[in-house]
Amino acid sequence: MYPNLYYAFKDLLGLELPFLKLFQTFGFFVAIAFLAAAYTLTSELKRRERLGLLKAVPEKITKGKPVTTTDIIINGVIGFILGFKIIGIVADWDAVSQDLQSFVMSARGSFIGGIIVGAAVAYLKYRSGQKAKAEKEVTVTELIHPYQRVPDFTVMAAVAGLIGAKIFHNLENWGDFVQDPVGSLLSFSGLTFYGGLIVASIVIIRYARNKKIDVLQLIDSAAPGLMLAYGVGRMGCHFSGDGDWGIYNSAYVTDTTGRVTQVDPSRFQEVLKANEQFFARQYGGLEHIPHAAFAKPQGLSFLPDWFFAYGYPHNVINEGVLMPGCTGRYCSVLPISVYPTALYEIIACLLLFALLWSIRKKIKVPGMVFGIYLMLNGIERFFIEKIRVNTKYDIFGFHPTQAEIISSLMVIGGAVLIWYCRKLYNSAKTIS
Repeated sequence: MYPNLYYAFKDLLGLELPFLKLFQTFGFFVAIAFLAAAYTLTSELKRRERLGLLKAVPEKITKGKPVTTTDIIINGVIGFILGFKIIGIVADWDAVSQDLQSFVMSARGSFIGGIIVGAAVAYLKYRSGQKAKAEKEVTVTELIHPYQRVPDFTVMAAVAGLIGAKIFHNLENWGDFVQDPVGSLLSFSGLTFYGGLIVASIVIIRYARNKKIDVLQLIDSAAPGLMLAYGVGRMGCHFSGDGDWGIYNSAYVTDTTGRVTQVDPSRFQEVLKANEQFFARQYGGLEHIPHAAFAKPQGLSFLPDWFFAYGYPHNVINEGVLMPGCTGRYCSVLPISVYPTALYEIIACLLLFALLWSIRKKIKVPGMVFGIYLMLNGIERFFIEKIRVNTKYDIFGFHPTQAEIISSLMVIGGAVLIWYCRKLYNSAKTIS
């Protein structure tokens, strides 16, 4: 596993570049996911505008507007925060590089660096305001194309998505949240994809309506990119080993180096007892350990064992037992291999993205592509949940996970959306 890009470059290319410790593997892939989604969305919005399905909207823009004192203060504060942290990182590199996340969320930093950078940023904003005074303030009307709103969509998706992901994760893990509410809210770990999707969708749809963008065309344009972004984001989960894995595969064991070996499922109890301290800490005992035995079928002998069971050595959350001879921060490996569910989702979502991308031009009913996306994503996630570790609810004798509930609603919602959009489309054709 590669907790940050330093480990990836060291293992794959033999290069030791200490500054890469600043870039977390999970965050790197999340950034790539946003860029990929933004690119596909821009491409689709342009294509649909060329077909006349979307159109540019006139908007009044004020140019030469003077900079206010509030603008200068806000820029100064932002500059102070950046200088406080960035100069602090440079000044205390040896300590910070070992645990960047803790440093970012702490009160540590360089006060002098913050003052210098904050003052510089505030002054630059003031200077730009002085230059603007020489220009006459004028209001003009410009045509704004839907694809020009993509940067706004991306920023809103990032902010609202993070907030939604944190809210839904803490609702799902309420016990942990109550024990440490501040730590749970400020931690970079613990994100629920569906929470981010729901909150971001609400914010973006509301914004699109205010900007007079056809919502059905917009969500259809976004559907392939959402599936692609989900798959790329799961790469971050898998390659960093962030805990988004499945239940234990009791047909395999993991040695202290992370090597996976197929064994008779009867050895499962032996390994549990050999690592009793770890499992008691995780599950409170050895009686209710989630597991299922599934050995590699003969017909799939070409696949490596880690495709069916993986120990996630050097995982970023340090879960497992210590690896002998390993030094540094990331030296844990799971004593029993788990199903690498993030890997399965990567493959499934990339294939589903290819499917959505291939059918997007053939479907003429607005909103239908997004309805198909909802159903496909919901079905994929529902079945993955069967071998995934998640908190279960007790609802009238049923014990679904949060993701199973939401994915089921997505399938139903997707089917209803397809029915409604087809009905709307046929009615419009009849009237015309």
